[in-house]
Amino acid sequence: MTGITSFGGYVPWLVLERKAIFGAMGWYSPATFGVARGQKAVANHDEDTLTMAVAAGRDCLPGGARTDALFLASTTLPYRERLNAAIAAEALSCGASARVADFSGSLRAGTSALWAALDAVAAGSAGDALVLAADTRLGKMGSAAEHLFGDAAAAVAVGHKDVIAEFVGAACVTADFPDHVRGEADRFDRVWEERWVQTEGYGAMIPKALAALGERTGVKPADIATWAIACPARVLGGFAKKAGIAPERFQDAYADTIGDCGTALPLMMLVGALETAKAGDLIAVCGFGSGADALLFRATDKLAAARTAHRGVAGHLAARRDLGSYERYAVYRHLLPLEVGIRGEANPPTAHSVLYRERQAVLGLQGARCTKCGTPQYPPQRICIHPECGAVDQMEPYGFASRSGTIFTFTGDNLAFSLDPPAVYGLVDFEGGGRLQLDFTDCVLQEVKVGQAVEPTFRRKYLDEQRAVSGYFWKVRPVRGGHPADAGVRDGSAGADPSREVRNPGRVPQGKEA
Repeated sequence: MTGITSFGGYVPWLVLERKAIFGAMGWYSPATFGVARGQKAVANHDEDTLTMAVAAGRDCLPGGARTDALFLASTTLPYRERLNAAIAAEALSCGASARVADFSGSLRAGTSALWAALDAVAAGSAGDALVLAADTRLGKMGSAAEHLFGDAAAAVAVGHKDVIAEFVGAACVTADFPDHVRGEADRFDRVWEERWVQTEGYGAMIPKALAALGERTGVKPADIATWAIACPARVLGGFAKKAGIAPERFQDAYADTIGDCGTALPLMMLVGALETAKAGDLIAVCGFGSGADALLFRATDKLAAARTAHRGVAGHLAARRDLGSYERYAVYRHLLPLEVGIRGEANPPTAHSVLYRERQAVLGLQGARCTKCGTPQYPPQRICIHPECGAVDQMEPYGFASRSGTIFTFTGDNLAFSLDPPAVYGLVDFEGGGRLQLDFTDCVLQEVKVGQAVEPTFRRKYLDEQRAVSGYFWKVRPVRGGHPADAGVRDGSAGADPSREVRNPGRVPQGKEA
């Protein structure tokens, strides 16, 4: 049996009320009042498509992302000529033998990547695969798209073992349909006439793809429990009426809570459907863009038990914070010029050769653990840091990214440059040993406390716009929600045994806020 073995999602901590957008730009475009409802998810200033995709992958495979293949789908990847999926694979510690690929150029890239992963597993060229889909699309200031677009990511693991949703079949319709068009140098897409897109695009191509899916699988519309179709609500209404489908059988598209998250949307809806489906339920998922993909899955009796291991979409929606102002959003998205001062202008070039040599430590937050005394340390060194050990060349890889920690001490720095001042950073004691100085994110200084539980998160450390380089590293954020992996060691690597735990030397009593 081939199918989905795990799923995950990621929704940024920050949201922006659409009425705040209209309050700032409604003077220019009063017609956007009709879409100024609800909220949109907003990636933080240190987040982008790649970091969100990694976050979804970590939610999908919380015990580690060792996989035979990793496919990354997006239309807003940071690099056009550098394999973005390879960066994600390093961050997720997938291993050097993993087959990786970027899927882009269409908003149905997410479903196309999922279909390709299913085919690879079914054919035996990959034992398992991880599919990531994410987007951070920008709408022009004053446009309806600025209200409607949202930032999010989804992840789906595919394999043969412990299948939670069996793959039944798939079909597609392909056409050069230029609804959303964005050129090589464009930050914003250009959309053609809305009614034409809905009637000739969504309204014509999605029904054809679903009809082809029914012919291939022999499944009738009445047999499908949940329809996860990424298209406008008014199009769904017409489709439901023609097919005789009750409105409650359509999966929520998160229009009022997240927004249109591009390539991630159909997979987000699939994840949402898996969060509530019962064994035996049929789930149809459809992605649109230059045609349409339609895939069909059947939930198995293993699905219910698998839900407890993930935050998914619902878990992330349970803990969010209002960004507060449209101006802050515009600064985060580099839509407005900002005085950054001489500290903000200092941006030395990235040493790519050094990054390559240290890629596991930088992108994977991989340290080392002494096999003689059990002391973990970062960055990895040849000599054990413990003064009573000093073993030489007796180290094994030790991952910090999959471990939670607690704040030992911290500070709020108003002199260091940050797009979200003050810069918050400090020392973190990791579960199983090791103390690292890291930046904090997704937090408010007044709410940060010594002893507070935190978790690592892959973030953009800097954006060198002059050289078109995005630099990535790890930060920590407060643990929120009821994720079962929020506490303790999450992977099975050495160091989980408390009897072998040796804390870093020179540890002082519990610190105070700096």
